[in-house]
Amino acid sequence: MTRVAVGCPDYASLEQRIAMRAEGGEVRFTTRFKPKRADELIGGRLHFIVKHMLVGRVEILRFDERADGRIDIVCVANLERIHPQPKRAHQGWRYLADADAPKGLDEGGGIGDLPPELYRELAGLSLI
Repeated sequence: MTRVAVGCPDYASLEQRIAMRAEGGEVRFTTRFKPKRADELIGGRLHFIVKHMLVGRVEILRFDERADGRIDIVCVANLERIHPQPKRAHQGWRYLADADAPKGLDEGGGIGDLPPELYRELAGLSLI
């Protein structure tokens, strides 16, 4: 699944937001409707869009119904940095096919520290 990280100007602010909202190793993201494919999404990833780029993901643990009729997407409170990939912004969430999901970054490679704009330019030149 993909979701826009509204109000987050960069990966660091998204990481900070998730850390601040974490309780017991879990973080909750509220949505109006439960996905029809919720059962197959458990164990999958929720990818975040920042400035029209997929930049990070968290593992989906479950979907909880709330008293107000909304749904909480309960995820592991550990944001994983991924290879930035262009993605148009949208409202709510959208399904993301496994084949279209970006790969995680290798630890210690330094590529994850590049700003998304620089990464996009280097990838366009086939340098990374």
